[in-house]
Amino acid sequence: MNRKLLVTISVFAVCALAIGVLALRPGILSGRKNREHRPTRVIIPENGGSARDYSDAELMAREDSINLKTALNEGEAIVSILNYDFEGDSTEEQIVAYRNLLETESPVYVTCIEYDAKSRAYRRVWSAPTAASRPGTISLYTQDLTGDRNACILLTGMNGQGEHTMTVFRRNISAAPGQAPSASAPFTKIAELRTDGSITVQETERSLAYQQGIAKGRPYIIAAYGHDPGSGNILDQTEIIYVFNQDSGRYEQSRITRIPGSQIEQRRLRELLSGESGVFENFINDLWYHVSPQGTLDKNQYIYFDPVNREVIFFGDETQQVFNWLNSSPTRYGLYISSQNISVTTLRRSLDIELESLESIRLRVHEDVRLKVIVNASWDGSYRRAGSAPKKEEQAGRNIKPAIAAVYDSALGRLRFAENGFYELSSGGAVKKGRYVFFQVNGQDLLELRPDAVSGGDTRAGSDSGQARLIYRIEPARKNN
Repeated sequence: MNRKLLVTISVFAVCALAIGVLALRPGILSGRKNREHRPTRVIIPENGGSARDYSDAELMAREDSINLKTALNEGEAIVSILNYDFEGDSTEEQIVAYRNLLETESPVYVTCIEYDAKSRAYRRVWSAPTAASRPGTISLYTQDLTGDRNACILLTGMNGQGEHTMTVFRRNISAAPGQAPSASAPFTKIAELRTDGSITVQETERSLAYQQGIAKGRPYIIAAYGHDPGSGNILDQTEIIYVFNQDSGRYEQSRITRIPGSQIEQRRLRELLSGESGVFENFINDLWYHVSPQGTLDKNQYIYFDPVNREVIFFGDETQQVFNWLNSSPTRYGLYISSQNISVTTLRRSLDIELESLESIRLRVHEDVRLKVIVNASWDGSYRRAGSAPKKEEQAGRNIKPAIAAVYDSALGRLRFAENGFYELSSGGAVKKGRYVFFQVNGQDLLELRPDAVSGGDTRAGSDSGQARLIYRIEPARKNN
């Protein structure tokens, strides 16, 4: 009987030990193939992709958790940090963009920090300079440019000459399975571009086999836009296409296309594009509607630039987003703006604005997202000043509704409007209630908030708490809600 009891206890102990090992190391049951597709903390969102919804608190807490894994040298200042599992071994490497304050006009460097199993500590294994030098314009992210699931490091930003730059590093792949890349050079530079216009990655469609991890995908194309040296018109540009050469392992120039610009009075052009502080900012201080492919104004998508309050407001897909205007730098064709979402601090947006005409601008927008999010609206394209809209369209929009059912995120907090004329304002955990109304004065659309005396107080129709009434100027697109 004692023998049976001993056997039972032994079997139970072995099972408990096995369960404990699997709980601590769930990756044991996963193959190498599955581990290679672990999500990263820094991604470039794709339209139509699925993602988990994160609350604002989770986003900010996750951002704060991304800390430097090992100290930099004296005089080195952090510009940006991202974590990514390049080898698919469930251990993330850390890529850090930094400047050397001891160097005059220091470029922005990129360094890689890896975990050393022998010393059981993180250490720097590689560093390299990039073409960018202005920290406030830097965007650091990873992307599979070459289509072989070997993630590349992309760093974009501006240099001291006001040029846009892009530097791309690709991880060296081992010659034999299981063999680590060269410790002296784990990454190789495959592209370094500079232009007085803008630089974009043109994503090509990849097959279902690539999405499923069965086959390779087509490499993406890099397009650089700059002035046309053979033209007298300031707005004439050239488009230079760079494609990835499998033999050389680098991006090489493929073709050049001339893009004619609008014919605008050159003196006015030079004033706007002089690079003087605030000139182009004052020019774009307005509401801009998106121009559809058919050449008509799409009032369901607009951008409002507010240089005074340092805000950029995006409206699209029935959603309004407010971004803090962090900094801006003049370019040859307009302005480069770095911005940050007021609610989701991990969402940053860079805008490359080019003058198209005296009533239109062209935007190229880059998302720098620290967590997976769904991005529906594409902000790239041409925009026309709201004041230049046809009068017939303006008059048709004058019938403003006194009440709506909608939710907006603003600098005040989250505003929730109800069709019965009441609102709730949530900010910092506090909730304020009251009545609201939209109205017009001299053709200007306004919003009046009438707060209650106390939260949850008398909100019956006709009641007046005597609290200060707040009036805000609103954008014309709200007239369609």
